[in-house]
Amino acid sequence: MRAWPRGWPAPRSSPRVPTGPAGSPAPARPREPFAGEGPPASRSPGGAAPRSARGDRALARRAWAEDGPESEPRALAFRNLHTGESVDVVYRADGELDYGALREIDWVLRDFRTGEARQIDRRLLDLLWRLRAVLDTTEPYEAISGYRSPETNAMLRRVGRGVSRVSLHMQAMAIDVRVPGCSLTALRGAALALRLGGVGSSDFVHVDVGRVRSW
Repeated sequence: MRAWPRGWPAPRSSPRVPTGPAGSPAPARPREPFAGEGPPASRSPGGAAPRSARGDRALARRAWAEDGPESEPRALAFRNLHTGESVDVVYRADGELDYGALREIDWVLRDFRTGEARQIDRRLLDLLWRLRAVLDTTEPYEAISGYRSPETNAMLRRVGRGVSRVSLHMQAMAIDVRVPGCSLTALRGAALALRLGGVGSSDFVHVDVGRVRSW
């Protein structure tokens, strides 16, 4: 297993849930939306969103609005199939992000070839949290590809792996996953139903927080 670099926390074996006095749940605190939170926009060359894109954005906004109470803890678990590393954390609770938990996710989903980590787009984490709830599972996501460095992306293109020259993996806005006990058909269908970004499939399912599309 790869050694953890200085400054990066080792993954915990169980999620943390903030509590109040005597172990009771911490009271919810209202908050403003995080900067950049919400579905991505799609624009035509003239700057105005085309009608189909406007419809996609309206559906996406509705889906984001139905995510549930801000005070509800949001937990995610990942297992990197290349490194064997796992993480299982509550990354958001009471409307507050746990930056330590987020750093653990960022590290486990790093480019395993170069060792380079990047902050995973928080919208992608919220999409994965909602997808997990729709699937009604607590199984970890088996991650095939999370963040991908430009160097790795260029190498994969050279060897004919069919990756995009402008892959959203390079912006930490995409992930390729499987879920134990869930068929790829069911996983793809649930992701498509959310309409929160792109969905593709191979021997895994790709989800991203780019424009709504599928292949």
